[in-house]
Amino acid sequence: MYLRSLHLRQFRNYLDQSVEFSAPKTILVGDNAQGKSNLLEAVELLSTLRSHRTSRDRDLIRDVDAIGQISAQLERDLGSVDLAITLRNSSRRTVALNGQSLRRQLDFLGTLNIVQFSSLDLDLVRGGPEQRRNWLDSLLIQLEPIYASILQQYTHILRQRNALLRQETGVRTQVATSNQPPASELALWDAQLAVAGTRVIRRRSRVVQRIAPLATYWHRQISGSTEELMISYLPNVELQSDDPTIVQQTFLAKIQERAIAEQYQHTTLVGPHRDEVNFSINQTSARQYGSQGQQRTLVLALKLAELKLIEDVIGEPPLLLLDDVLAELDLNRQNQLLDAIQDRFQTLITTTHLGSFDAQWLNSSQVFTVKAGQVL
Repeated sequence: MYLRSLHLRQFRNYLDQSVEFSAPKTILVGDNAQGKSNLLEAVELLSTLRSHRTSRDRDLIRDVDAIGQISAQLERDLGSVDLAITLRNSSRRTVALNGQSLRRQLDFLGTLNIVQFSSLDLDLVRGGPEQRRNWLDSLLIQLEPIYASILQQYTHILRQRNALLRQETGVRTQVATSNQPPASELALWDAQLAVAGTRVIRRRSRVVQRIAPLATYWHRQISGSTEELMISYLPNVELQSDDPTIVQQTFLAKIQERAIAEQYQHTTLVGPHRDEVNFSINQTSARQYGSQGQQRTLVLALKLAELKLIEDVIGEPPLLLLDDVLAELDLNRQNQLLDAIQDRFQTLITTTHLGSFDAQWLNSSQVFTVKAGQVL
């Protein structure tokens, strides 16, 4: 797939900006806070309908305007696709494909596939479990857009169950007549949580099984075969079988085991919202004992593995967005990344200077200067 053009209106610090892409690689150069990352954020929204920088649409709209718009033309193997998102300050956003508004935003996902690598991703290893779960979920949505709906359903059930636990806790405090929520009502939420949670767990397990050998290969390449990466999925509900019925039974059994603890903590303690992903290098925890260089090699290996996995599943190479990440990598890791990309993946790169690129790369790249919300 190839992004031909991007048009931003009232988006972040862009008033009205069109960009035409005419080379496999586009380098956006400029000082910080000029709008380079905003442009990549717009592409991210067209792909995932989410921004890793904010959850509120009003933060994406320029100044106090009521509406912001992002549109693009994408070339895929099956033909050209026009994508558009309209962001609103005071109402729900709308999306359109080829000029037709979509009733379900889920139908918009899977049209534009990306892999994004920013300096924030370097916290993927040393950060908390939530960051690793979010990474898995974002990858799954790229591979299987229906997963966005599955995850949304699980999150809704989880919130409702937590609300019931808190509500009944309040009743106990005021009336002091009951030690737990009504069994029948809580059991209904237990069953729904187990069904939705099992869908999440099974998909997360499968995607880790697929990406792990790819990441191990790239990690070995980057480290000169001196280090061996292993990725393990550690579900909160033990995955003894891929049979959904068995997983649901295990899920419900664990809920019963933690029932008293949930009464005291007033929250759901069982489910994929408490999953973990473990990274180890030479059988040692990368999070606890990995050096900064080892952690950066690991994240780079993950991103290269994402590129390969998405290409294998989708059948087309995804776009690669590199947001000010080259400055965070040493020369060896920069070269490994740039050599792996070549002209195989359309790549959008932000940087504050061109010193990281050799003449061959610059000659095959489109270079734009970004200044105060203008692409020059």
